Amino acid sequence: MLHAMREDGGPGRVTLAQVAEEAGVSVSTVSKVLNGRQDVSPATRVKVEELLQNHAYQRTQRSSQEPALVEIVFHELESVWAMELIRGVQNVAKANQVSVVLTETGTRHAPGPDWISGVVQRRPLGVVLVFSSLPPAVKKQLRARSIPFVVIDPAGDSEPDVPSVGSANWSGGLVATRHLIELGHRRIAIITGPRDMLCSMARLDGYRSAMSMAGLEIDPELIAFGDFHVESGRTQAGRLLQGPDRPTAIFAGSDLQALGVLEAARLSGLRVPEDLSVVGYDDVPPARWSSPALTTVHQPLRQMAEEAVQMLLRLRTGERTATRLELTTNLVVRRSTAALVEGAARPAASGLARP
Repeated sequence: MLHAMREDGGPGRVTLAQVAEEAGVSVSTVSKVLNGRQDVSPATRVKVEELLQNHAYQRTQRSSQEPALVEIVFHELESVWAMELIRGVQNVAKANQVSVVLTETGTRHAPGPDWISGVVQRRPLGVVLVFSSLPPAVKKQLRARSIPFVVIDPAGDSEPDVPSVGSANWSGGLVATRHLIELGHRRIAIITGPRDMLCSMARLDGYRSAMSMAGLEIDPELIAFGDFHVESGRTQAGRLLQGPDRPTAIFAGSDLQALGVLEAARLSGLRVPEDLSVVGYDDVPPARWSSPALTTVHQPLRQMAEEAVQMLLRLRTGERTATRLELTTNLVVRRSTAALVEGAARPAASGLARP
């Protein structure tokens, strides 16, 4: 069993030579692993990283010449949703005289396989990751290199050992649906997000709970899954609005999907909110400028990012911090919802016209 030693051989930190000896490899091989080099076999890399993590190896203090960086990592940068998170990261970074590095990589579940080598070379103060989960290998590699990380996790399904910031998705779905019920709507549809994201299912569960508590039947035909983007909202709403027994209200799992619903209503000859009430989710800036202005569930995206960076900076200094922080959501009522007039004729959708 190795005792912790400083890199200069004194007590307090393990040395690279000691790690190399226990792993049965050269010091240069350990150095390659630390620096994210790819010319190391997977088995050797795993063995060295486990030893580095087990012995709490810490790299030498960063040079005063090195820039202080915080890295934020997305799987896509196409939406205004991402921009709100970037603004939140920038707010805290600027206040702490830290620069921000922006990276796009991987899928919504994990960063791409080549990302880790780049982040090791950049040596940021820490990393904010916008993913629904983080593979064990990525966590191990970051910890082995003493790079703290926090997940901004609107999906709500991060692992217990991963510091994360999220929001109350179930209550968001509940309050959105309850608002429509209080306006007199009974045929309420939902277009949520992907089936494999917990935030999608949590918002759907909130919808189901509101319907059940009101004693309303839940029609499986009024439940649709999208991808949180405009086109999926337009496509799914186009299907839902066909036929004589269409819904009088639609709860969309994102504001972008809600904008797609507004377009589908327009193409179907329906007026919002006179013929169809629409509720979105997120409260991104375009929601207040849509026509009509969108009633939506405010998810505090900017604050979530700010809290994530604050948590990251505390981890960097060794301060104890909560593993999971969940922020509240609330309903913002604008002009896309209205009371259902009893006995009023409901025009049937005429079918989607070509854009």
